[in-house]
Amino acid sequence: MIRQFGWFWFLSGKEELLEKEKCGKWMYFFDDQNFAQEICQKAIDEDVCVECKCTDMELTGESTGVICFYLNGDDIDNHKRVINFMIQNSLIKKTKTGRYYNISFKFDEQTRAGEYGADFEGKIKLEQFIDLQTGAWIHE
Repeated sequence: MIRQFGWFWFLSGKEELLEKEKCGKWMYFFDDQNFAQEICQKAIDEDVCVECKCTDMELTGESTGVICFYLNGDDIDNHKRVINFMIQNSLIKKTKTGRYYNISFKFDEQTRAGEYGADFEGKIKLEQFIDLQTGAWIHE
């Protein structure tokens, strides 16, 4: 783990596999710093992703933070690993009816372009991988 610029970074040693023009992240918003660090380390230990980070809430002074699981947007197998990991660790919130929220994968280019909040439109969404009602994979 590396603590730098308001983030805790978790690296696998294979970060060179991420390609700047394809790289992006699945995100999870948290309010428990210890939990976030444990999940990031677990993701690296289980080869879910090659790089992830979480907000350093102590440094930022925020009451919430974000975990980012990085992968290349065209790596379908890695999307499946990350989504499966997020489901197994209850990192994808559900509606009151039990349906998964249709979270989006965010390309780093969208972050660099300042696409946040209402301006953000995900190009890759969870519904492309799983049935949001059942959690079953659409294409196996």
